[in-house]
Amino acid sequence: MLYGSGVGAYVTKRLGNRTVKYMPATTADRDPLSATFAALADPTRRAILARLVEGEAAVTELAEPFEMSLPAVSKHLKVLERAHLIERSRHAQWRPCRLAPEPLKEVSDWVEHYRRLWEERLDRLAAAVPP
Repeated sequence: MLYGSGVGAYVTKRLGNRTVKYMPATTADRDPLSATFAALADPTRRAILARLVEGEAAVTELAEPFEMSLPAVSKHLKVLERAHLIERSRHAQWRPCRLAPEPLKEVSDWVEHYRRLWEERLDRLAAAVPP
């Protein structure tokens, strides 16, 4: 199954059941940027986020494309929740998850700072090197 399009697209059938690396809740509070990068480091979690771009979904719906147990998917969701990348609510028996894009904006701003830095350095190098 393919989620997203372009660079952000993820094929989920290759993603199997692996050990989910936990991050202590306090790490996300002390260093939210590191928590976001750690959460984004896993392809399963990136695929889940790609699906949530389309709209909120229940845990069972998010688990469908993966060859892993519901508890394993729940562990991935807990990592995303601790990094504040998703929000979970409760409507009777239904526990929908939805994307919380604020941490992604922080990552984008951080990357943009370094992109500008390296572009400036490469422009100076190009000006210093004769054609």
